[in-house]
Amino acid sequence: MRQNPGRRAALLDAAIEVLAREGSRGLTFRAVDTQAGVPAGTASNYFAGRDELIDQVGGRVYERLRPSDAQLAAARGERADLVALTRDVVARLLAFPSGYLALVELRLEAMRRPRLRSTLTGMIKADLDADVAFHRETAHPGDATTVRLLYLAVNWLVLERLTLPDVFTPAETEALIEAAVDRLAVVAPPGAANRRDDRDRRIVGR
Repeated sequence: MRQNPGRRAALLDAAIEVLAREGSRGLTFRAVDTQAGVPAGTASNYFAGRDELIDQVGGRVYERLRPSDAQLAAARGERADLVALTRDVVARLLAFPSGYLALVELRLEAMRRPRLRSTLTGMIKADLDADVAFHRETAHPGDATTVRLLYLAVNWLVLERLTLPDVFTPAETEALIEAAVDRLAVVAPPGAANRRDDRDRRIVGR
């Protein structure tokens, strides 16, 4: 297999566009080559098969969606910072619609492909664990369950904005983000930490 990192990334970017536009059935090496504007047969030189291509698309989406170090360093643990971080996540997802829709297509495909399901499960769980760790390190209001509930709320809000954009206006989207943080990032009363940790362990099955 060829090892040019730049060309591999470009092919994965092309695969994201094809997957978002055509669905998993339309994701072929020929379609990726055409989307990338490269000679026929190029993608097959970089990926051993379609399964390998599909497995790597999700990782490329997450790579492109990753916040900058400066954005993470600016977080100070205040309620306003959590609102800003959540708003930034939504903005990055909406600015990369093909990436988000490609992830939706991958989830549907994962129902039929155990290997892909395992890959996506590991990727998303690792990302959520990292988000929980970051939330704790920066002492933002709320707890691990806050992070998970915001994850669920943000994902459906973004799906709604991308697929049915007239349901919520941009202004309503902004208001919902702020309301979600206010209602989910509740600081537990003194003495509740142990109960909260037990609840978090039940949620993640640990």
